[in-house]
Amino acid sequence: MYMPFDPIYFVFLAPALLLAMWAQFRVKSAYAVAQQIPASLSGAAAARLLLNHAGLNDISIEVTPGELSDHYDPGQKVLRLSPAVYHNQSIAAVGIAAHEAGHAMQDAESYALMMLRNAAVPLANFGGGISSLLLMVGLLARSHTMITIGIVAFSCVVFFQVVNLPVEFDASNRAKRHLVELGVIDRDGLEYVRGVLNAAAWTYVAGTLQSIMTLLYYVMRFSGGSRSDYDEG
Repeated sequence: MYMPFDPIYFVFLAPALLLAMWAQFRVKSAYAVAQQIPASLSGAAAARLLLNHAGLNDISIEVTPGELSDHYDPGQKVLRLSPAVYHNQSIAAVGIAAHEAGHAMQDAESYALMMLRNAAVPLANFGGGISSLLLMVGLLARSHTMITIGIVAFSCVVFFQVVNLPVEFDASNRAKRHLVELGVIDRDGLEYVRGVLNAAAWTYVAGTLQSIMTLLYYVMRFSGGSRSDYDEG
């Protein structure tokens, strides 16, 4: 039977947690180095250049509070950059800003995987919020049906994470390509941008692995008993 602090759960998650720690270290390290390398434009100016080049003059760019809180809002058609990225003229800033501009380009082109990811967001949010409750209540009520629904709900989170990976990789590839083509960075600068964006990509890989291993744990633990152990209602 599942226990809230089941050590087997942490055995399942150990690879993902170790990968996440390593990825976070790489992000901080690569970002700190690239932040010291000057660029010809600020992050906001670089993003504006890429957006205009893609014909996306209507996409606005705003400052958003926080550190590395940068994101593209497809609903509002707004690219929001953290203060350090918006204002700074560094390789790190232009790389991150260009990555977010890449998401705006995906949106404008109706990039299939991004459309699928955006459609999956409500399901992932709902599934992530209610799955644990369904599983715990299902255990207490000895309801196999409720447990199954809880697992299915959490699988929505896994689906979102898996679809999100190629979307992030594609945005980074667009960023690197356009920054070089438009002369914002040279080949040397590209190596620093690649370091920052590749490190960030590993954090998405770690998050995806964690959700997959959690789902496998749920399936393993909750399918350990027979259906007769539960009240089917």
